[in-house]
Amino acid sequence: MRVLLLVSAFNGLSQRAWCALREAGHDVGVLLATGDQEVIDAVAAAEPELILCPYLRDRVPAQVWRRHRTVIIHPGPVGDRGPSSLDWAITEGTPTWGVTALQAVEEMDAGPVWATRTFPMPAAAPRKSSLYNGPVADATMECLFEVLAKAADPAFRPVAAAEMTIEVQGARPRPAMRQADRAFDWSQPGEQILRRIRAADGAPGVRTTVAGLEVFAYDAHTGPGRGARPGMVLSRRQGAVLVATGDSSLWLGNLRDAAHPDRVKLPATTLLGKRLRGVPDSPLPPGTEPEVPSYRQVRYRRAGPVGWLAFDFYNGAMSTGHCRRLLAALRYATLQDTRVLVLRSGTDAFSNGIHLAAVDAAADPAAAAWANIKAINAVCREIISCTRQVVVAAYAGSAGAGGVMLGLGADIVAARRGTVLNPYYDIGLYGSELHTFTLPRRVGPEAAQRLIDAKLPVSVEQAASLGLIDEVGPRHPEAYAEWLTALAARLADARDARRRQSAKAQRLAAERVPLDVYEARELAEMSSDMFGDRSGFAAARRAFVSKTRPAATPARLLPAPRAEQAAARPRRLNVSRATGDSAADTQVRVRSAVPLSA
Repeated sequence: MRVLLLVSAFNGLSQRAWCALREAGHDVGVLLATGDQEVIDAVAAAEPELILCPYLRDRVPAQVWRRHRTVIIHPGPVGDRGPSSLDWAITEGTPTWGVTALQAVEEMDAGPVWATRTFPMPAAAPRKSSLYNGPVADATMECLFEVLAKAADPAFRPVAAAEMTIEVQGARPRPAMRQADRAFDWSQPGEQILRRIRAADGAPGVRTTVAGLEVFAYDAHTGPGRGARPGMVLSRRQGAVLVATGDSSLWLGNLRDAAHPDRVKLPATTLLGKRLRGVPDSPLPPGTEPEVPSYRQVRYRRAGPVGWLAFDFYNGAMSTGHCRRLLAALRYATLQDTRVLVLRSGTDAFSNGIHLAAVDAAADPAAAAWANIKAINAVCREIISCTRQVVVAAYAGSAGAGGVMLGLGADIVAARRGTVLNPYYDIGLYGSELHTFTLPRRVGPEAAQRLIDAKLPVSVEQAASLGLIDEVGPRHPEAYAEWLTALAARLADARDARRRQSAKAQRLAAERVPLDVYEARELAEMSSDMFGDRSGFAAARRAFVSKTRPAATPARLLPAPRAEQAAARPRRLNVSRATGDSAADTQVRVRSAVPLSA
């Protein structure tokens, strides 16, 4: 079927839908909603049989939905309407929520229903982005494929919402949630404040005061229970600050200056700066576990012959400090008496590469970007060169740009089904992370170059068929964790682990070109991009962190004219892994490969 994805942005959910529909055999194009006339003209040229809108904040022009079947995904159950569905559901602690596929009509969220799904909400308050990228995204994919099946049935007619049973208690039309609806006082219980901040996570945040500064708060985590004046900043750790509440405390990882709406969210300690003078730091050694809840972006634990190094950076963005903390923990983990080391991310994101917001906010962005890329390269090098353990890079969440490359030097790359790998964007950077060493060895030089040139996302299933990853685990996070534990146990077999370690040591020793050379080549290119701005990195970075809406849809995403689509069906690439000196000496020539992050 000729399908057009009409979206406000090609976000993670849109990328997942694009990958899945193409792999199911459909001809799929993407159109960004940049303006009514642009949408009308592009749809007329594409002549789609079906328009799907997995992420759309804009109205569909009447000239489009009156002529083409257009189905919009609404992140709420039947009966729910409004632009703040998830915000209300999290804030009010709704036990069940859902997703509905609605046909576009004049009134927003009022069209007849094509498909719907419900799911239980997590007992603990979820971050809005976690809810969206997890249960909401999974339900959306089920709805999309049901819509496709029904669209192929000439007899199908969608059902008016008023004729359907409202299964979810509290589902009703709601207005946009305002800051007044989100407001809290630090004297309230920590759980209530946590729920309000997490309901606004990603955007717009909740306005409050921290250390005397008016800010929007994000990235909240439960802290220890302790007696202190509500609102007082108690300590700081790894970029976060601990603030006292009425009955406990909360860690705030990221803040945005409320007095400057054009500025982006930053690590809390970076934004507050000198206001934290006298606030104590609360360090914890890499191998210890706290007795009370603590803000920890990197954690290590040992379970018999398996070491588990977990990391979880907000939105997958890795600043210079993040990289150095991960590197220190990684070096600690490799010195332990284990046979397997699992490097596991959080479920929101594995990594999205360097921290573009922190870079852009620095006094010298070029120097900050340079320090950041060298720091993330050091992590990549440690993974590649580890021969004391079998290293497993476990992608529990999606990855972008340099974050895709981060784990490719591991012995085993294991990803969770439903995640997406999006290696490159047009951001004006050549890219590093030693990808010119790791990528051709995994997929071969030709497939590596195609991935680099295409700048398009791939599903984990497609990545496995290419050799980019080795193992694909279950979609649900709990099942993935159990599967990953079983995988690590199998790899920890003493004889098999020794064999893998010995083979890797021999391969590295046989390399004719040292890792230093690969890194030097990449950094030479990156220096021209970062300091010389030869490819527009400064402007592209600023547009990205400020979420500037693109003026047009990138040509690589646009649907082909109808006559060309039949000949342009996607084909799986069957590329065997490269071996031998020819692959080892191949340097992938990358233009605009980006270690990109939110």
